[in-house]
Amino acid sequence: MAIRTPWQQIVAGLEAEGIPYVFGLPGSAKQLYDALYDSSGVRAVLVRHETSGAFIAMAFARVSGKVGCCFGCPGPGVANLVPGILEAWSGCTPVLALGVRAPSRTYGMGAFQEADHLSIMRPITKWAVTVERPERAGWALRRAVSLATTGQPGPVYLELPSDIALEAVEMPDYRPADHAVRPAPDPDRIERAVKLLMQAERPVLVCGGGAILSQAYADVERFAESLGMPVLVTPAGRGIMREDHPLFAGLVGLYRTEYPKSVYEEADLLITVGSRMEEFQSGAWHYFPAQATFVQIDIEASELGRNWIPDLAIQGDARLTLERLTVAALEAGLRPNQARLADLAERRAAALAQMERDAADDRMPLRGKRVVRAINRTFGRNTILVKENGAQDLWAYYWPYYQVLDPGCVVPPAEQTAMGFGVCGAIGAKLARPERYVVCTTGDGAFQMGLHELPTAVQEQAPVTWVVFNDRALGWPRWTQRTALGGRVIATEFSVTFDFTAVARAAGCWAERVERPDELEPALERARRANDAGQPAVVDVQVDSEEHHPGFDEFHRLR
Repeated sequence: MAIRTPWQQIVAGLEAEGIPYVFGLPGSAKQLYDALYDSSGVRAVLVRHETSGAFIAMAFARVSGKVGCCFGCPGPGVANLVPGILEAWSGCTPVLALGVRAPSRTYGMGAFQEADHLSIMRPITKWAVTVERPERAGWALRRAVSLATTGQPGPVYLELPSDIALEAVEMPDYRPADHAVRPAPDPDRIERAVKLLMQAERPVLVCGGGAILSQAYADVERFAESLGMPVLVTPAGRGIMREDHPLFAGLVGLYRTEYPKSVYEEADLLITVGSRMEEFQSGAWHYFPAQATFVQIDIEASELGRNWIPDLAIQGDARLTLERLTVAALEAGLRPNQARLADLAERRAAALAQMERDAADDRMPLRGKRVVRAINRTFGRNTILVKENGAQDLWAYYWPYYQVLDPGCVVPPAEQTAMGFGVCGAIGAKLARPERYVVCTTGDGAFQMGLHELPTAVQEQAPVTWVVFNDRALGWPRWTQRTALGGRVIATEFSVTFDFTAVARAAGCWAERVERPDELEPALERARRANDAGQPAVVDVQVDSEEHHPGFDEFHRLR
């Protein structure tokens, strides 16, 4: 037992939970930040906007496997957290949002910055709570972290009334939450899945974000190699397997290229693990293999049958389920089909060769596919790809133009695709894994939504590289306007915009503008060297706004 204020207890709890950063902006001098000042294990990171803090916390959590933590002051500060918490909710990412509420003694009387934060946060968190008694602060934090990290992970919100937060009382010792609780699958359902595998000739595995959250990297690879099964991924599942692996077969849905499309559509058994198969991942629910039986594996019961109805549903942690499914399949005598492996290898090699020919396109303005291939060659292994979701930087989603070469090295936006997430999130990825390169691919529209955090990267000595696919427009909305409005374009083109290189240099970053194909790789190499020297970098690439992968057009015809 010790005499502490609730904020001191919260900070002690963050230390015990191994949460090293709080991303946010301070308000009242004594709320949280005074307690952080005396902490040796938790550091306050000053961002330029609360939304950025939530985005950075989400990316940090994705890469580190720890809880990301952000903070908002009363009223507008907490409200500014909403886009990031909504993204974390959509992406099932463990983010702890901390807030301050108006004092209990005057709550409801129109206190300064009074707002009903809980009503704002409850729909987009696993749990939102006000700590009404000071001695309950530690219990509330432990409960919040437990809920954020177990079962289907997700964000939580914890707030303290400003008066209660400063009451020093005797506090019980803080007990860290158990983050390792994992539900195992029903053995009978594992047995049924093995029988379906024995009947299948062309099974495929599709991994979603749940496989990443489960840290099922080795288990996915062992399952695939043991059975000779190709692995496809959703954007959230990307990074579960290195993408130069012979059994990696690309992305699904909107993001598929020709080889992934053929592997997916010929499947007679579709196994998804940790994915809802939402609209973009499923091709607006049109892309289901015509002859396939469907097995869905998910940790959360409410996700089973949410979209496509499975022939076999298995509730369980992705890692434990794949581990037990592999053992059971091998015990049943299942082995790789060598003829299928040879066929997949031949088609995969053809896809890689075709990509190299496509990516050599030297027309101007530069093609997005050439840009992402050049990034891949220049930065290579040991690189975390952080993504936005615009019309031209979308080329970073299209395997094999960009290949993720190390497991766990992708940070995608979730289904909300809030613009600016990747631009800000790149800083969180770098703080989580400082030994890796971090490259963010972003359109100019999204870059302008996160541009204010360039000084944060310099301040935090987080040398990341932003590659801006600059077509001076909101490319995706403009494309939909042209197709839906008979060619009319309304408020989607920037007639005036930033000189990104000038802004970046003013913030302390290295920066260069690229207009010609022969300038691209030398500029990326200089950006990489700047990162090696500890300096963030911006490469502003003038890209063609008209070229899209055929899969982009195909998907939109279905919506």
